[in-house]
Amino acid sequence: MAHIIGAFACSHTPTIGFAFDKDKARDPTWAPIFEAFAPVREWLLAQRPDAIVYIFNDHVTSFFFDHYSAFALGIGEEYAVADEGGGPRDLPPIRGHQELAIHIGKSLMADEFDMSFFQRKPLDHGLFSPLSMLLPHQPAWPFPVVPLQIGVLQFPVPSARRCWKLGEALRRAVESYPADLRVVIAATGGLSHQVHGEGCGFNNPAWDLEFLDLIERDPARLVDMTQADYARLGGMEGAEVIMWLIMRGALSPKVVRRHHSYYLPSMTGIATLVLENQGVEDAVANQRQRELIDHQLKGAERLPGTYPFTLERSVRGYRLNHFLHRLIEPAHRAAFVADEAAACAAAGLSEEESRLVRQRDWIGMIHYGVIFFMLEKLGAVVGVSNLHIYAAMRGLELEEFLKTRNAPAAIYSVAGKSAGDLAWDRPAAAP
Repeated sequence: MAHIIGAFACSHTPTIGFAFDKDKARDPTWAPIFEAFAPVREWLLAQRPDAIVYIFNDHVTSFFFDHYSAFALGIGEEYAVADEGGGPRDLPPIRGHQELAIHIGKSLMADEFDMSFFQRKPLDHGLFSPLSMLLPHQPAWPFPVVPLQIGVLQFPVPSARRCWKLGEALRRAVESYPADLRVVIAATGGLSHQVHGEGCGFNNPAWDLEFLDLIERDPARLVDMTQADYARLGGMEGAEVIMWLIMRGALSPKVVRRHHSYYLPSMTGIATLVLENQGVEDAVANQRQRELIDHQLKGAERLPGTYPFTLERSVRGYRLNHFLHRLIEPAHRAAFVADEAAACAAAGLSEEESRLVRQRDWIGMIHYGVIFFMLEKLGAVVGVSNLHIYAAMRGLELEEFLKTRNAPAAIYSVAGKSAGDLAWDRPAAAP
């Protein structure tokens, strides 16, 4: 079974990435940052984990307020460096661990955490600023990550207690993974800082040091604190340290501290911490968790002609689903109508994916991992009604399928005002 080796926690301020990119290791102002991260780097490289579950928050780069989630788990193949305004940093993408991520996602949902899931989003300094200091990355990063993004910028945000409970659920998720993996949990953010308003520049080193002690020895004292409590002690943005409670909740009650440090160069208290787990594997609890994960869909696989759109199917069919989803964009839609083969090639579709689209293999696309609501978008573009698609998936002619409906004349699609000629959308001839 998978087991959690331990955890590291650190600040994720862009100061860290700037110091690394500008090669400031010998500058007395910046050298303490490098010195603080060096023991964490040595510990990680010595442990050689199979995956890092990385807890962070985005800084309104890839996650905007048009859809802002409390808990967003990455299940993608890889994650590029985000452009935060001046171009992306010169770092390679980091690969994901999709199998572990999918298992964690299903387990957290089974434990009643309402997760959102993302793929192929670039990630900002919340992830890459510390990692660039911690791991060699040329030509590639040595370990995959499972990114867990916490929405801590738009209130209401998850409470400290909810974060602690998420950590406990994360431990159950990782330890119930049915393969032998060595996993490290990482938590980022903080420590004390405020970057907005007249309170900008607030720091509280005494609180930072107390927090470092409590997160190790007595995290229960941190669980019932409110966001206002954290803001009063550590600044409004410093309240993001609730993410450290996810990491700590994923560890055993007793841990061994291997390293800690603290440095306040400017706006943010920069801390690093390494804790090693002292947990004992519970095979019975792990089996119980796996059964809980499978409980809701158990038996659905035996329903004839039924294919639940699972995380596995979402990952497998992402490229084709994305291509079809983009048909809601007028320019992409026009390019597809003008030359389907060229549009498929430009999107990097495989030969099989291109064939499925161009041959209108509706049931083949379902089998491949396309969700139906992409099929109806394609149908709207090429002038095929939903009923034509339903009939094709059943292996029937349209007239045969319509005889199975209560209102055979009800033929429709999601085509909008710019749709072309819909030959099927015409009044029936008078008898």
